[in-house]
Amino acid sequence: MARPLRIEYPGAFYHITSRGNEQQDIFKSDSDRTRFLSYLESATERYKAVIHVYCLMNNHYHLLLETPMGNLSQIMRHINGAYTTYYNTKRQRAGHLLQGRYKAILIEADEYAEELSRYIKQYL
Repeated sequence: MARPLRIEYPGAFYHITSRGNEQQDIFKSDSDRTRFLSYLESATERYKAVIHVYCLMNNHYHLLLETPMGNLSQIMRHINGAYTTYYNTKRQRAGHLLQGRYKAILIEADEYAEELSRYIKQYL
């Protein structure tokens, strides 16, 4: 059975989450978090992503992400792929870091985004 296609269009807002494989930690040090943030930054530069708020937990992350160019899949391939490569190289391991496909909930930019921002910020 094929995965459902993601809805992507310019100006879309998404609540993105991704969890460590087998719910294991994906951020084990401050340098891991710093590196992940550098990939978020490069996604904003390269793919024009707008990250309104983020939260990095030990075994998962949340993003409130806007895609002015309608290119969610490119953005997430860059972020998750680059971070997985970094993590695996640093720890001399191979295989999946993240559990399955990232979750991307398409949201309305007004009320839900405001409530989601409050939810994510409570973990900072």
